[in-house]
Amino acid sequence: MNTATNMQNQSTALSISPRLAKNVRRNIKERVIELILMLAALSAVFTTFAIVAILLYESLGFFKVVSLVEFFTSTEWTPLFEDAHYGIMPLVSGTLTTSAVALAVAVPVGTIGAIYLSEFASHKTREIVKPMLELLVGVPTIAFGYFALLFVTPLLQKVFPELPGFNMLSAGIVMGVMIVPYIASVAEDAMRAVPMSMREGSYAMGATRFQTAIRVVTPAAVSGIVAAYILAISRAVGETMVVAVAAGQQPTLTFNPMDGAATITAYIVQVAMGDLPHGSIGYQSIFAAGLVLFALTLGFNIIGHIVRKKFREQY
Repeated sequence: MNTATNMQNQSTALSISPRLAKNVRRNIKERVIELILMLAALSAVFTTFAIVAILLYESLGFFKVVSLVEFFTSTEWTPLFEDAHYGIMPLVSGTLTTSAVALAVAVPVGTIGAIYLSEFASHKTREIVKPMLELLVGVPTIAFGYFALLFVTPLLQKVFPELPGFNMLSAGIVMGVMIVPYIASVAEDAMRAVPMSMREGSYAMGATRFQTAIRVVTPAAVSGIVAAYILAISRAVGETMVVAVAAGQQPTLTFNPMDGAATITAYIVQVAMGDLPHGSIGYQSIFAAGLVLFALTLGFNIIGHIVRKKFREQY
């Protein structure tokens, strides 16, 4: 009797064993995949912290020579001249002015385009227009820069004869055109994600298609639309080649878009292409300017996150 029972238990163990082995192998594979995904996510975080650490480390050497008061209050930026001045404000003013012009173009055009693609365009039209907009993102920015310098600026000079060859207006306009696909694509995706029941309820209450798009769909998708604006702001602030080619590289403290000026990114490009020795004050000024650019972008993202959270709570 005991022998028969033992044989039965061995038979049961043999039948369960392959299943258990399969479960073990599957759990091991899942753990490995989770580890790989976690490492991929942490790599982005590590890269961000590494960038910040390098900026801070190199900037400390700069601020040992240049005081923070001079850096943020002086109106001259000539770190490579014999009579050096280290006021970052001319670069900040150029960056903010070109970004403001770009957003003045991109925000209304991109938002209107997103509303049209989401609520009014036919399926065939959407399938044609949206890939064309996204294709615009792939155009090299240096091409946009020369387009602004050689085409947009001469057109503007016909309207404003006193406009100089290098100006922030043409650079900002072209930057705005370049940013439109970012806003239109992301905002359109957010609007398309609004449930159809909300549209049907609006139509049932007697609202027109336009009223539904403006008063129902847009407020419901405001979180995604604000995210599109944040992306556009970051893209405008960090743009390099368009402003370097079309706006000039002369640091001037001005908020007039019809003047030429240099931006933070344009200065970094200008100096990075030189032969400055490592550890020199001119070399370290690149990182100080980069740290200011990082702080600007971070500040805009924080403000955008707060605004998005506020609107999400309201709607």
